[in-house]
Amino acid sequence: MTTSTRGADKVPAVLVLEDGRIFRGRAYGAVGETFGEAVFSTGMTGYQETLTDPSYHRQVVVMTAPHVGNTGVNDEDAESKRIWVSGYVVRDPARVPSNWRSRRTLDEELAAQGVVGISGVDTRALTRHLRERGAMRVGIFSGNALPDEGTMLAEVRQAPEMQGADLSAEVATKEAYVVPAQGERKFTVAAVDLGIKGMTPYRMAERGIEVHVLPATATVDDVYAVNPDGVFFSNGPGDPATADHAVSVMRGVLERGTPLFGICFGNQILGRALGFGTYKLKYGHRGINQPVQDRTTGKVEVTAHNHGFAVDAPLDKVSDTPFGRAEVSHVCLNDNVVEGLQLLDKPAFSVQYHPEAAAGPHDAAYLFDRFVSLMEGQRA
Repeated sequence: MTTSTRGADKVPAVLVLEDGRIFRGRAYGAVGETFGEAVFSTGMTGYQETLTDPSYHRQVVVMTAPHVGNTGVNDEDAESKRIWVSGYVVRDPARVPSNWRSRRTLDEELAAQGVVGISGVDTRALTRHLRERGAMRVGIFSGNALPDEGTMLAEVRQAPEMQGADLSAEVATKEAYVVPAQGERKFTVAAVDLGIKGMTPYRMAERGIEVHVLPATATVDDVYAVNPDGVFFSNGPGDPATADHAVSVMRGVLERGTPLFGICFGNQILGRALGFGTYKLKYGHRGINQPVQDRTTGKVEVTAHNHGFAVDAPLDKVSDTPFGRAEVSHVCLNDNVVEGLQLLDKPAFSVQYHPEAAAGPHDAAYLFDRFVSLMEGQRA
């Protein structure tokens, strides 16, 4: 991948899907080539949080909103220290950003971080294609002397698939760090970083929680070395079927009965720890407008998602597991995909979506309060 950007918006670019479908446009961001899994995000805002979400590692994100980049890029909204997407696809990039916090344009930021993108693409047609055919490998090629179509397609088909990919350790912190509680410290939480977003420990810190963020390679002993009142398993990229280490650690936590909360990848890890299987969705859930019902209250929430895998658990019955009874607590109203699990005999629950509300909405913020209630109950 190269990072030449001078006059990039005039450089031709080609997007090649592994089934042979081709879209042509112009370079956006860095000029060069990149590969990944083609997925689409339905959010109309929040592109900076999407780009910096580690869960998007090795994915080429197609934005369904036609106009992207109008608020530029600021120094406050990033969810990690870098952009993680492998490539970026937009239809109509903003010519001039307009926002009081903007520090640079989106294409400048993509170029500075070496992210190859393409603009001028019919993203509606591309999204419809991915909905019908499913997420698949893709390549973006830009430059004034591009390979022939057959060569580009062959390169795309040689790229690794997402199914079977073990990626958490590639995006997680290498060293443990602490996010201090805001105000009085009420609880200590060990957070296993599988690709955590920066807003997640911040939301816990707001509630008086001191968060010890641990590497994905952390052991059960590492978790309990911080004397936690609760344990958290984060979001992250890759296939949960490969995450045997995280599953083993979670089972160790469940055996001790410590209050446990997981989101996204953490939900899939809990599913596996309880004995359920996981599977790849046809095209996944991504964006900030997905309707989910909390079955414990009947309330419908608009939620933020980024997952291409799901837990295979029965929707309408209580299941016996090695750690007691479990049930599906949340379900997606679009397609009945499992969006949450809870144990009935131990203080443990998880959701498949993102309650940290970065970039929104805020409907699911109560889940952090539910985690606090579990820790309060355990302490009492």
